[in-house]
Amino acid sequence: MVTEKFTVKNEQGLHMRPAGVLSKAAAKYPCEVKLNVGDKQINAKSIMMIIGGCIKCGMEVEVVCNGEQETECLAELKELFLSGFGE
Repeated sequence: MVTEKFTVKNEQGLHMRPAGVLSKAAAKYPCEVKLNVGDKQINAKSIMMIIGGCIKCGMEVEVVCNGEQETECLAELKELFLSGFGE
């Protein structure tokens, strides 16, 4: 299992477009991918779960990858968070 914490930079938080980018990237890997936000644990492969998580700008998100290709998955998701999902 690998984990890393990020602060959401997107002014509008993880709305439809960045949530779609995140879930699509996470779905490429066979490992389990979760987002821990406060007391919520969100399946990062589900766009609806991400949107339903109401993740806003400035919130801290812990990305947890567990299983096959976990390191590669976390590296790709890290790039997305650090780039603000291209926004």
